[in-house]
This record gives sequence, structure tokens and C-alpha cells, in this order.
Amino acid sequence: MRTSIETQVLDKVKRAKRGNLFFVDSFPEINNAKAVNKALERLVKSGKLERLATGIYLRPVIDDYIGKVLPGIEEIAFAIAKRDRATTIPTGSYAMYKLGLTSQVPLNIVFYSDTSARKIKIGKQTVTFKKASSRNLAFVGEISTLAIQALRTIGKEQATEEEVQQINKLLKNENPKHLQHDLQLAPVWIRKLLTANE
Repeated sequence: MRTSIETQVLDKVKRAKRGNLFFVDSFPEINNAKAVNKALERLVKSGKLERLATGIYLRPVIDDYIGKVLPGIEEIAFAIAKRDRATTIPTGSYAMYKLGLTSQVPLNIVFYSDTSARKIKIGKQTVTFKKASSRNLAFVGEISTLAIQALRTIGKEQATEEEVQQINKLLKNENPKHLQHDLQLAPVWIRKLLTANE
């Protein structure tokens, strides 16, 4: 007797590490997306899976003390980007948070992306993918990308001396070739701020 699609989906989910995210197209071996979607919905109803947002599922990690542990918004955003084979660049308050310029975790994480623009609501947080030009996605350094995007958000006149010093300190850990490449893509005022101490 043929194994039901629901059983095939559940078997794959159980073989994966707890906390892994699943989408309808996480099951390419089952050549029936509609049936996979129905199977995932049934597994949610039976309590074997959780739905984080439309089309995003997981089997959560269960901690002995705090119970169910859900993945962070950043992890979810990267999983979506990986699924879509998308290039993404962190922007806005999220870039500032990653650099330690703010301790407040942003409720809305924004990425420039080469995929279609969309918003995905997960609990009280939102992941926004903004369609960007190839130039805005051409940055290569992890730290320098965050630094340039953070300064764009802060603004030319609002960047404090302390913020610029902290960014320049962090940039000492960037690959020099990556930094030079990314500075060429940055607005002139940012380039001046980030090369002033060289």
C-alpha cells in the first residue's frame, strides 16, 4: 500500500532537527504541492506541527524549563531568503541593532532583496522584503554592509561621533578588500565618515 502524503511529510519532519522550518516546497520528492499543503494543515490541526505564518511551519524545540522555543525573526527571514534563493541585505533599525548601536530588538526587520516585495507577519513582528536595485545588493562585507545601511538610516546630520567611532572600530574586523569594495558603493558622505580615521 502506498504511504500517504501526510505520513511522508511527517516522516521527513521527524527526521529533521527540531526547530527546522518547513515550507510547501520543502518536500520536492512529493510531486503534489496541493496535497503537501493539505497534509501540513492536517499536521497543524493534530498538534504535530506549528504554523508560524502562512506557508511557514515548524516542529518546535521543547526546553525542559521554558517549554516551547520558537525560532527568532532573523532565523525565519534567512530561511525564507534561502528557500527563494534570494540575495538579501539587512537595512534600517535591524542593521543598527546588529552593530550594537541600539539595544532594542526591532519589531519590523527590513531587507533589501532581489525577490518580489512583501511583508510576512510572525506574531507581533514583521519581516519586510523590499525590492532593490542590483547596486544596492552588491555589498560583500558582512560588517561594512551593516555599517553603511545603519548610517543611511541614522542620516547624514544625525550620526553622532560616538556612533561613527563604534562603527569604525567594528570595521577593523572587516576584510579590507570587502571594505574597499563596499565603500565604493556607499554615498560620498558615508565614505568620508568611514575613512576619516584611516
